[in-house]
Amino acid sequence: MVTSTSPLLLIEEDGPVRIITLNNPEMMNAMVDELHEALVDIFPPLSRDPGAKVIVITGAGKAFSAGGSLPSFIAQQTDLELRRRNMRTARMLVDHALACHLPIIAAVNGPAVGLGCSIAGLSDLVLMADNAYFADPHVSIGLVAGDGGVVSWPFMMSMLKVKEYIFTGDRIPAEKAVELGLANRVVPAADLMEEAMKLAHKLAAQPAQALQESKRALNLHLQQAALLTVPFALTAESESFTTQDSKDAVAKFQARADAKAAESK
Repeated sequence: MVTSTSPLLLIEEDGPVRIITLNNPEMMNAMVDELHEALVDIFPPLSRDPGAKVIVITGAGKAFSAGGSLPSFIAQQTDLELRRRNMRTARMLVDHALACHLPIIAAVNGPAVGLGCSIAGLSDLVLMADNAYFADPHVSIGLVAGDGGVVSWPFMMSMLKVKEYIFTGDRIPAEKAVELGLANRVVPAADLMEEAMKLAHKLAAQPAQALQESKRALNLHLQQAALLTVPFALTAESESFTTQDSKDAVAKFQARADAKAAESK
């Protein structure tokens, strides 16, 4: 059985289906560096797992993923080496997810924000709980949208809509996500994993070579887009960590976190 390098990422087996669970519920599965790196590292071994036919990815607790973590955000503003490492990790996540020949189903059980939104966008099929939503707030917090959405969203909805949601960072509720083409369907929250597993086993019953190579053929479009856009976008995102706008955004988040901590005492 393929195992994760971190307790923040769980791997389970259900016959030919491999279930990846982002397991940092106290932080709404925010992408702390440990979780980010473990997620990147899991796709190559799953691709080599002879018993695996389909991957389902979901989040523990109430969120799919809240995206980047505040401590990492703060650290990257002054630590150039950390920033470079995280940009490399972001690039590898795009490459590994798109190159994986196994179909990936995102079971979006709650908010999918920033990098969480990107993970869903790199998946092959997306089921959303009725209380879930997408949001890509990069621009709103002074960062360039460096991965995920800039690659996949233009293939799923009109460029005008992509620009609207990237530029504004507005939330996209589950029903709207289906309407736009970012999700396949909305499922009652209580039924999400049951429906995701049902779909996963349906795919697992399909002829494996035909299914996997059809996915690979379709993903060639996305991989070409990634080669074109991601190097520039991540370089620009790295630079944007040093801008005053991003520093101001961090200060606001930190003040809000400090206020919440004071209230809880």
